[in-house]
Amino acid sequence: MECVFGLVGNGFAVVVADTSAVHSILVHKPNEDKILLLDSHKLMGASGEPGDRIQFTEYIQKNMSLYQFRNGIPLTTAAAANFTRGELASALRKNPYHVNILLAGYDKETGPSLYYIDYIATLHKVDKAAFGYGSYFSLAMMDRHYHSGMSLEEAIDLVDKCITEIRSRLVVAPPNFVIKIVDKDGAREYAWRETVKDAPIPSA
Repeated sequence: MECVFGLVGNGFAVVVADTSAVHSILVHKPNEDKILLLDSHKLMGASGEPGDRIQFTEYIQKNMSLYQFRNGIPLTTAAAANFTRGELASALRKNPYHVNILLAGYDKETGPSLYYIDYIATLHKVDKAAFGYGSYFSLAMMDRHYHSGMSLEEAIDLVDKCITEIRSRLVVAPPNFVIKIVDKDGAREYAWRETVKDAPIPSA
């Protein structure tokens, strides 16, 4: 029941992900951050098998750091998306990663961008996208309310509409979401939307 979605606004991109770590009928933790900061101006939101998700996203993050260390400049967002797509494609017929990715970034020359990369190495540059069961509702809300050049306030209002719709319509809806943005000032956490928190451990 994972849900990751994102959109591009006027000078920024937003990525939102649920924070539930689940297996079968069990919820292991309600605050698993599924959006990784690749570098100062890039975010990678991922859904899929937990092992594949963590290993693959960290593999991409470390390889991008290695590239910057060797060459003195970071990859552009488009280059990072194509590198990620290439690694998924290389693994596809050997040991495929069951992971779907939204990669958002900001470049001085081209501004904000968002890339859709699925587990069979499909790559598209998009204005809005979503993965998981929640995508049925978040894509419907974005189709209705999204427009190019949205302000940050409008985008966060749309994100909240999507979260509300997922919580009210999905039969096993994730309770908590994390929102991260990337703009000219860098990639950072914006807010959490929580309805369930870790229970305090009782003292002996």
